[in-house]
Amino acid sequence: MSKDITFKELKKSGYKDQTINQEIQANLIARIKAKKPVFEGLYGYEDTVVPQLKKAIIAGHHINLLGLRGQAKTKIARSMVDLLDEYMPIVKGSEINDSPFQPISKYARDLIAEMGDKTPISWVHRSDRFFEKLATPDVNVSDLIGDIDPIKAATLKLPYSDERVLHYGMIPRANRSIFVLNELPDLQARIQVSLFNILQEGDIQIRGFQLRMPLDIQFVFTANPEDYTNRGSIVTPLKDRIGSQIFTHYPKSIALAREITAQEARISKEDQASIVVPDLAKDLLEQVAFTARKSEYVDAKSGVSARLTISAMENLMAAAKLRLIETAAEKTTVRLVDFMSIIPSITGKIELVYEGEQEGADEVAKTLIENAVLIQFSQLFPRISKLEKEGVKTPYSDLIEWFDHNFIELNYTDSDNEFFTSLKSIKPLVAIVEEYAAKLSKEDQFFCMELILWGLTIHNKLDKSENNSAFKFDSAGINQYFNRNN
Repeated sequence: MSKDITFKELKKSGYKDQTINQEIQANLIARIKAKKPVFEGLYGYEDTVVPQLKKAIIAGHHINLLGLRGQAKTKIARSMVDLLDEYMPIVKGSEINDSPFQPISKYARDLIAEMGDKTPISWVHRSDRFFEKLATPDVNVSDLIGDIDPIKAATLKLPYSDERVLHYGMIPRANRSIFVLNELPDLQARIQVSLFNILQEGDIQIRGFQLRMPLDIQFVFTANPEDYTNRGSIVTPLKDRIGSQIFTHYPKSIALAREITAQEARISKEDQASIVVPDLAKDLLEQVAFTARKSEYVDAKSGVSARLTISAMENLMAAAKLRLIETAAEKTTVRLVDFMSIIPSITGKIELVYEGEQEGADEVAKTLIENAVLIQFSQLFPRISKLEKEGVKTPYSDLIEWFDHNFIELNYTDSDNEFFTSLKSIKPLVAIVEEYAAKLSKEDQFFCMELILWGLTIHNKLDKSENNSAFKFDSAGINQYFNRNN
């Protein structure tokens, strides 16, 4: 519906003028009745955040989404665009999306008074009815509300007392639209004060102009609880004017986290076809984030963004793709040794407490990976005892004994055939996998072989050393002997 029409034609079409909240409500109710998903791609929020969002919209509230970083707050706000009508009629040429039925700017009022039913009407697509602003300390009232435009005054030869010299800011231009203000606490308190009347009464003031402009805007704010104490705060009168405050959260299960990562990670179809990612590798990747959120080294107040696993998955795939390039192979499988490539994704996404700073970001990242490995190992295989009775055989005795006389190097750049042939050459390792992981896929079984080796090294039953191209596993007992005698 991009063709311009007249006001008379709009009336004859049966178009019913409504507020943005009525419009969003109507489309929300229609979706609910049709059993269609209201918000696409919000995994894990179906029983928590989404029901609260529905109620806030039906109540006609402005919304504040409060949560730690990487909890899809901006995604939620942007998804509300889908609840708008596809097209909206405005008075043609209006800077603030004037409704021809209820014009609020001097331009639109004068044009309708002059042309009546012949007033030209244009259409705005819903994608153009979404306005987003990141609240930073340098944002001022002119940016949000507006200011006097001296060039306009000179060009039109108008005095500064004439309303037509005003340059509208982002908020008036978002009339009859959704306006998202991200990181609200970062907005200076005096700027937050300028929003009071807009939220409550709808009137604005620009350089002494007292304008009664009943702006029709759906406000959505986002904020991080950390901001309330570390950087800024939402002033109390402004919080009082926001109808609903909704808390977001991180995914509560590995399965949900995997869906989010799969949806958001930028992986080409070609890479998906040539790189196999075992299910256990996907689970381990998510477990790293879950482990980080509980780690004593990581600042829990700052949170661990879902972007950690998204970025980590992209790095993991990049490591596998690099191997394809270097070996000229057509296909490869993600391995546990590839997980060293996700360390840059971890170190850039976590805030460390003092103890973590003392350890160092890289060491903390490796610790998180190892702790995640231990959790996954314990879900699949028998517990490794710290102390074992002499002569008592454990599920790992034969494997540990094998390493008393042998060692293995797992090279990042080995082809799949070379890499997995090396693992299969360790008969006791194959036997453990066949006993405890026989039902898993072939790729997951190979991943389990690495998982067992890592689990034993973390429990000091084997020794693991690393260089730029490989991991070497050998007997912990031999190393301890040489360490004592050197």
